[in-house]
Amino acid sequence: MRRRTVIAAASALAALAAVLVLASQRSPSAEIEVHRDLVYATEAGADLKLDLALPKAGKGLFPAVVFLHGEGWRAGSRQQMNHFIEGMARLGYVGVTPDYRLVPGARFPAQVEDCKAAIRWLRAHAAEYGVRADRIGVVGFSAGGHLAAMLGLTGTQDGLESAGGDPSSRIQAVVSFFGPTDFSTRDWPADLEREVIVPFLGGSWADRPDVYRKASPISHVSAQAPPFLFLHGTDDKLVPVDQSRRLADRLNRLGVPAQVIAFEGEGHGFSDATNQKAMQQMLDFLGTQLKK
Repeated sequence: MRRRTVIAAASALAALAAVLVLASQRSPSAEIEVHRDLVYATEAGADLKLDLALPKAGKGLFPAVVFLHGEGWRAGSRQQMNHFIEGMARLGYVGVTPDYRLVPGARFPAQVEDCKAAIRWLRAHAAEYGVRADRIGVVGFSAGGHLAAMLGLTGTQDGLESAGGDPSSRIQAVVSFFGPTDFSTRDWPADLEREVIVPFLGGSWADRPDVYRKASPISHVSAQAPPFLFLHGTDDKLVPVDQSRRLADRLNRLGVPAQVIAFEGEGHGFSDATNQKAMQQMLDFLGTQLKK
């Protein structure tokens, strides 16, 4: 992903997090408890860790929202999502953000396997951290949006669980910010495919068409999928908005609630004004799906 675009997207992401922080600070339950560096799995002798934030106030269990960072499956870290999880904790959720293995050290399906392992860990430790195990949503940005969609659409039958499927890695809501959904279309810049997608999938479309299809969320659509919300700019030059629209259309045809909110003229990352709208749309959707 080109450096200028990465910087712009990172700046927009920081602005989006700031909107959430400002909104959450108005919540009466603003006191939170944060746990860092929790080991959720070990792969190839290396610990995979997550950060978790939960409300101090309130009774009973809280729905959880897992945030997945982007940057092309090859960069980024969970620390980029810390403002998000802390803001969500102030709003009455358990916020979680995991690291996952990155390219070139690991390629698909390692990243999906790791995110599924994080969900299984969260469900296994639900009582310890006040999580309502039947109300877990995932929010992802760019490459993280792709991973969020894969979590929503794949199950144990797809062979993407690194260590079995118990407890379940199923989730109840997905929010994708401009995430790719179909690698078989190849409707993005040639340099993005060469520099990002080929290293992630381990080869070209000509060499590995089955892998390109398996890594595509749209290949796994079923009527059992959870509700989806897609937030995407109409002027996104890296991941065209039609990527979100096609997956939403396929889900809707099977009776799965899926909505695309397309922001006119926005690219791969949003302006400040659009960030405010996008954040409110995300919060409304998560509230409807996870707090019922």
